[in-house]
Order: sequence, then C-alpha cells, then structure tokens
Amino acid sequence: MVSRKDSERGLCGWRAGSKEHRVPGSWVAFRLGTSVPDQAEPPCGSGRTRHAHPGPPRRGARRRSALRGWVAAGRANQNKKRSRKVVVVREMMEEARTPEVRISQRAWSASDDAVSCSVMLEVLRVLSTSSEALRHAVIFLFNGAEENVLQASHGFITQHPWASLIRAFINLEAAGVGGKELVFQTGPENPWLVQAYVSAAKHPFASVVAQEVFQSGIIPSDTDFRIYRDFGNIPGIDLAFIENGYIYHTKYDTADRILTDSIQRAGDNILAVLKYLATSDVLPSSSQYRHGHMVFFDVLGLFVIAYPSRVGSIINYMVVTAAVLYLGKKWLRPKQRTGNYTKDFFCGLGITLVSWFTSLVTVLIIAVFVSLIGRSLSWYNHFYVSVCLYGTAAAAKIILIHTLAKRFYYMNASDRYLGEVFFDISLFVHCVSLTALTSQGLCSAFISAVWVAFPLLTKFCTHKDFKRHGAQGKFIALYLSGMFVPYLYALYLIWAVFEMFTPILGRSGTEIPPDVVLASILAGCTMILSSYFINFIYLARSTKRTMQSLTLVCVVTFLLVCSGAFFPYSSHPASPKPKRVFLQHMTRTFHDLDGNVVKRDSGIWINGFDYTGMSHITPHIPEINESIRAHCEENAPLCGFPWYLPVHFLIRKNWYLPAPEVSPGNPAHFRLVSKEQTPWDSIKLTFEATGPSHMSFYIRTHEGSTLSQWSLGNGTPVTSKGGDYFVFYSHGLQASAWRFWIEVQVLEERPEGMVTVAIAAHHLSGEEKRSSQLDALKDKFPDWTFPSAWVCTYSLFVF
Repeated sequence: MVSRKDSERGLCGWRAGSKEHRVPGSWVAFRLGTSVPDQAEPPCGSGRTRHAHPGPPRRGARRRSALRGWVAAGRANQNKKRSRKVVVVREMMEEARTPEVRISQRAWSASDDAVSCSVMLEVLRVLSTSSEALRHAVIFLFNGAEENVLQASHGFITQHPWASLIRAFINLEAAGVGGKELVFQTGPENPWLVQAYVSAAKHPFASVVAQEVFQSGIIPSDTDFRIYRDFGNIPGIDLAFIENGYIYHTKYDTADRILTDSIQRAGDNILAVLKYLATSDVLPSSSQYRHGHMVFFDVLGLFVIAYPSRVGSIINYMVVTAAVLYLGKKWLRPKQRTGNYTKDFFCGLGITLVSWFTSLVTVLIIAVFVSLIGRSLSWYNHFYVSVCLYGTAAAAKIILIHTLAKRFYYMNASDRYLGEVFFDISLFVHCVSLTALTSQGLCSAFISAVWVAFPLLTKFCTHKDFKRHGAQGKFIALYLSGMFVPYLYALYLIWAVFEMFTPILGRSGTEIPPDVVLASILAGCTMILSSYFINFIYLARSTKRTMQSLTLVCVVTFLLVCSGAFFPYSSHPASPKPKRVFLQHMTRTFHDLDGNVVKRDSGIWINGFDYTGMSHITPHIPEINESIRAHCEENAPLCGFPWYLPVHFLIRKNWYLPAPEVSPGNPAHFRLVSKEQTPWDSIKLTFEATGPSHMSFYIRTHEGSTLSQWSLGNGTPVTSKGGDYFVFYSHGLQASAWRFWIEVQVLEERPEGMVTVAIAAHHLSGEEKRSSQLDALKDKFPDWTFPSAWVCTYSLFVF
C-alpha cells in the first residue's frame, strides 16, 4: 500500500468538514479516478486498475500520541473524511475482487502534500500502462483530515474491508519543502522492508538515526505510520521531505518552490521500491520475517549500508575490544622516562571533560544573554550567525583550556608524548560512548563505532612514521586521510540535523529559548568534531593566532547580534522565513453553577509561535503590546482560552486585543442531557453538542472529584499537561449532534460543584471564519509574517 495525507487542508485544498471540501472534492475525485486507464495487459494473470469508494461514514475516538494526554474524536466524517480518503488499487492477480471508483490528488500546500499526491498519481499511471506483471495488488490510499489528527488513516485501517489484506505500506510525508525524501521510520522490526529499500531505491537517503530521534518524541509530530503500525499491526516505510522547513505549512509552500529534480527523485525511488515489493516472494508471508531491527544509513546518497542490529552489536563490541586491547597495553606498561602514562591519561581525561563543560557553559551564557536582551533567533534568517557566535566560542574555549594545561601542567612533557596521550583520550571517550549506546540497544551506535574504528586504524598506520619524524607532512597527510570517512559522515549527518531542527526552533513556542537549544547542539558538535584534533594543540608550537581569530569572529558577531543587525525573519521571494502567528477572533461566555452568565467578553486572541513573542510586531502594530497580555483564568481549564490543540504548555505568552462580539452563522450549542447517579456512586453527565466541523472540549475536575471514565476513546480519561482534559472533535457535513458522557467520582461534595467543562467552536472555512476586525488586523501584519486567522466561540459551564 502507498499512503499519504493530502494536505493540511482537505481534498483540493479545502478544509475537511467544509462544503467546498465535500461537494467539488467528490466531483474532482470521481473525474480523476475514472481518468486512470485500465489498459495494462500483463503477460500472466488479470491486470486491472480498480477504484474504491471508501464506504459509509465512520466515527470513533482515540488517544493522540505526539502531544500526549488528549483524545481526538470524529463523527460522520465520511469514512473519517471519506471525501479525502481515496483508494485506488492496481491489481495483477487472478480472481481479484471488484472495488468501486474514486481518486483525488489536489491540495493547497505543495509539499504537504500535493507533491506526494502527484508522485503517487504518476506512479499509478506508470503501473497502469505497464505490461509488467505484478504478483501482488498495490493500493494507493489518499488520506485526508490530517489537521483532524490522522482520522482518515485511522478510519481506513480499522474499518475498511481491504485493511486486512495489506502486508506492508509506504507512507509519504513532509516536514519541509522539496529536497531529498528521508526514510526516517521503518518496521517495526521486519528487516526485509529495509532490505527492499536498499535493493531498489535509486537515490537513497535513509538513516536509523532519524528513526530513533523521531521515535524518541523529541520532535512533537506524528504521521500515519503510527496509525498503520499501532492499529493495523502493519510494517512499513515512512518517508518525508525535510529541506526548507521554514515555509512548511505557510502560504509560501507553493509548487514553484519544489524543484523538478526533487519530484523526479522521489518518483524514481517510490516506483522502484514499489515494484520490488509488488514482485517480492516475502510479502505474502511477511510475518514470518519479523525478527529484530536493522542498522541502516546512506553514504552521501550514493548507496545504503544495512545490517541486522544484532550483527551491529557484535561489530560494535569487536571494535570496543580492539580499542580496549590497544589502550590496556599502554595502561599496563611500566612507567616511562617521559612520565606515568596512566596518570597523565586520566588527568588529560579530566582536562578534556573540563574543557567541554566550560565550553558548554560559555555558549549557554552567551545564548541566555542574547535571549534576555531580545535578540533571540538572530540566526534564523542567517544560519552562519549561529556558527560564528556559538561555534567559535565553543572552539575557542576548548583550545584555551588545553593551551593552559599544556603551558602550566604538562610543561615538562614532550609534545609527541602529549599528542599520543590526547589521541588515546579521544579514542577512549568514543569507546565509552559506543559501549553505552550499544548496551542500550540503540542502532545509532554505529556512528560511535565509526569514530572508534577508523581512528584506531589510522593510529596503526601512522604510528611508526609519527614515532620517527613527529607531526610532519607525511604524518599529517596520512592522519587526515584516515579521519576523512568519520568526519565526512559526521558533517553529512550534522547538515541533516540542522536542516530539520533549525526551522522547528522557529515554531517551538514561547517557553523554549531557541538560542539555548541551538547553542547546546553547536557546542556538542564542536566537541565531537574537535575530539581527534585536540592532540594537535599539544603538537603545535602555538595556538595564539587560532584563538585570536576565533575570538575576533565571536566578539564581532556578538556585537552585531546585540545591535540588531541580523533580523530573524524574511519575506524575500527566493528564500522567505516568516514568523508564524495565530489570530482567533472569539467571544467567551462563562456560566456559574446555576447556569447564570457571570462573564462575557470578546476579543482577538493572538499567539506567536516562537520565543520572540510580539516584540518584533509591536513597532508595526502598536496596539499589540504588553498592556494587552492575556491573563489566565485560574478556575477554567486551559486558562479559559479556545486552544485548537493542547499546546498551552509550549505557548504561555499570548495577547488579547478587545474587539466586538462575533456571531457566526453556524453557532455552537451545548447542553446537559442528563445527570444521573450510577450504582457505583459516581455521577454520569451526558452532554450533547452541535456546531461547526471542528470543536475542542475541555474538562477540569474540582477538588474532591475525579474523572473516572468517559465514552471517548478506550474509556479511560487521559490528562493533558497541567492536569486538565482535552478532547478534539470534528465532523463532516450534515452530522447529527455529538452526544457523549463522562463519569465523575465525587469524594467530597463542595459548594463550587464537581467539574468545570468548556467547549470551543472553531469556524475554519467559508465566510464564517472571517470578521471585519480580524481582516483589518491581519492586513496590518508585515509581509515577513504568516498570520493564520479564524473565528471561534468559547462557552464554560460548571456542574
């Protein structure tokens, strides 16, 4: 199966749940589906292309994984966005069943994900017109409602009759705009899938490091991969475009920014891997090949190296053994005339750790200072600024500590001897890292293995020449040649890390100082990259010029950053880097225990998605200033604001600009249907809600009460960060009222009631999402911003 989500919006670019999404979307789906030819005549079997109507509307709820502690619910979403869940199957098999008709491909965002839809349609066309026989059916699944938390993929894999036939899938994602598509998840287990990619992909770009980083939860994101894996128990391959994430999910994500080469590359890879799987002998009985994980990584995009993780563990421990034998021989030999090697080794290890610690502290002090004076993200539009500011500071500090150690501690030791000692120290540190990572079962340990094996081999090759002639030209040439592979791969990997993480730091919320994060990463990279060149500090006659150069670059960059010379954002047509802002024109209504309205206000709620808040916006829009900072409603769940998703713990600084009330045409209605006591002495509250296609429901239990169960998900309530409960609900057109219940266990009756609930209705499509005040404010934002705006209402009740 080949799968992908259409876009951040619905089919053909319209948001799921809107009329535009359902009516024209279905027509486009039908037209595109029927245009795929059924003309392939395979040499054996019956070859045909079939189109399937996804079936009747689905409903359901489940826990969300990436932002843990909340539930997503859907109702009457046409197979959980049926009009966007389009299934096309390419069959080359006898006695195949006859599915129905539909396919779609258009989407508003080019990278997320019209480009993948286009690639899939072209792959479908190639397979449809090919005379080559496929042994297995291929399903093309066009998922939608991604903004509704992957509901389409969940509806398909849990309720579609074809789901039980699927043995593997390829999922196409995007975390950036164009570039290479990275394989960042495989399996689980099923190493044959990795082998399929290794054997078939023409332009490979894959890394088990990306897989382990993504699955660690560091990146707050989720894909259909998890849905197929967890709910369908199906193995697969997850790919994503990662370059230029600055314009991901913005108005700049247009087709003209995606190079043809990028699309061609993705198509070549997917078609080749798909053909390999569709003719594989392993696929029908794939469950028999489910054993262990794979270590895999590409070499500069030329080819992929892959081997079982258990083999990797053996290799890693063999490398560790070789390094321990080399170091042990030196530790155990008698005291030399030049000094006590073991003592000097461990003193040198202490000096190295001190140099790393002081290097980290130095860059963190700089990062905190830059953040406090309001110059955070100065590198966002000029990445070289981060290297010149933090990278040079880290390198200069490391060199300084070792220079002082050489001058005042090792003043009686020879340069060659110290060069040997500090090379061995670096080898030892990487050996410890390799042992620790391997013992934890991490496949990423192969990186440490490279950083132990190649330097150890280099040492064996250069030992005699170094002993005879010291650090002369031949030794340096051999040394650099031996270090070429680990350093080249490290730089290649570091490039990928910054390519993905730097844009994310521009949308990581108001509470995480991005300069502190980036400075820490750069300090870590400096420590790694400098590790096998520390010995040259002791071999060199002087480090004065190097330190002066690094210090000069750092100081000049620091002064320029403090002066505001580097503006974080850009609207340059060739390389825009916009600031993201959410604007919600809302009316809030608060009720007391008796149902009386105790507070009602209206305004435009403003959220900036990065650490700078509104500091760069205020000069352009003076009314958005510190005097209108939003204040938390202490007794209301999630501070009494209509959060679309529970990211309140990431964005705690927001603004509330007073504005007239809103009165959308499809207002939300919420009522208590019944209140009854259960036989087990809990209070069951049944609610009914109607309104727009997207609503958020919030719950906070009072002191002396607990939420024991509800009719959502698996029945067990899960709290979001902060202790409140969050439910995201969406529906399609002509949906019936949403009815659900919660059970509250009252341990102690209190006069203020037992639970506070609130519901927010988000109007995201058509004229209902607009207001004259919202449009006027949005037009005031400078061109280097990307404001997303909609109308919503918020109602709070106490029971």
